[in-house]
Amino acid sequence: MTAPPRLFDRALLRARRLRAVARGAETFLLDRIAQDLTERLQTVTRRFALALDLGTPGESLRRALAGRGQIETLIACEPFADLRDAAAGPRVAADEEALPFANETFDLVVSALSLQWVNDLPGTLAQICRALKPDGLLLAALPGGDTLTELRQCLALAEDEIEGGASPRVAPFVEVRALGSLLQRAGFALPVTDVDRLTVRYASMIDLLRDLRRMGATNALIERRRTPLLRATLARAAALYAERFADPDGRLRATFDVLWISGWAPHASQQKPLKPGSAKMRLADALGTRERSAGEKAGPRNN
Repeated sequence: MTAPPRLFDRALLRARRLRAVARGAETFLLDRIAQDLTERLQTVTRRFALALDLGTPGESLRRALAGRGQIETLIACEPFADLRDAAAGPRVAADEEALPFANETFDLVVSALSLQWVNDLPGTLAQICRALKPDGLLLAALPGGDTLTELRQCLALAEDEIEGGASPRVAPFVEVRALGSLLQRAGFALPVTDVDRLTVRYASMIDLLRDLRRMGATNALIERRRTPLLRATLARAAALYAERFADPDGRLRATFDVLWISGWAPHASQQKPLKPGSAKMRLADALGTRERSAGEKAGPRNN
């Protein structure tokens, strides 16, 4: 079997996340997603004995879930988890790409702003499905779609104009249409995907870049250019951003598409599609019309 291509430098990602925490992490997006995730989870009328928070940076999601009482035990799994912090609850230091858990361990797996960085998303989803008990739930959020489309456009145009060619500066994002099929390929039943578009406004492009650094979300592509962005290129990108994506009050728009995915580990009690030919009523009867053969022409309509 061919190994999936490696897009992300995972060691660099961990270093940048740790640096963001040390300098004061920016959590507004994570806080919003944590609130939304807990509200979505409350629509599921059950309690979860053992849950896994997979890769979510920081404590925002775990604090939000702890305040709802729907989960008895929540284990955090992060590549750089501080195992000495007993007050933060049980945790495991492990990579999202190589889960160290036995099959059918968890009733629930949640994740926020983490799965977009794995090199083998189908493989990680398959590992999650195996780690869930039958009828266990995955609920996760990751950026995708048109996230940071404004920044991507302006950096590419400026670099091409100033330096004669563009290099990958912003990570590629998965499309919501692909996520449903990925969940099915991984073995999940009843997969659901949807998008929540958020628009954040900034005084300047530099403020946006500063927030991305404080999120630990700057460029971690293996094929990234190793030299810093030229000042002239950065200035031109900022000017393009202000020209193209400013509101009437002068503030700049930044798009974040949050892709939501959910799926259930298969179980005999779950609803299944009917087999072909098992319908109890003809479609023509349900619509109150006459059934015609494929070669029969429709008669004139009575107005």
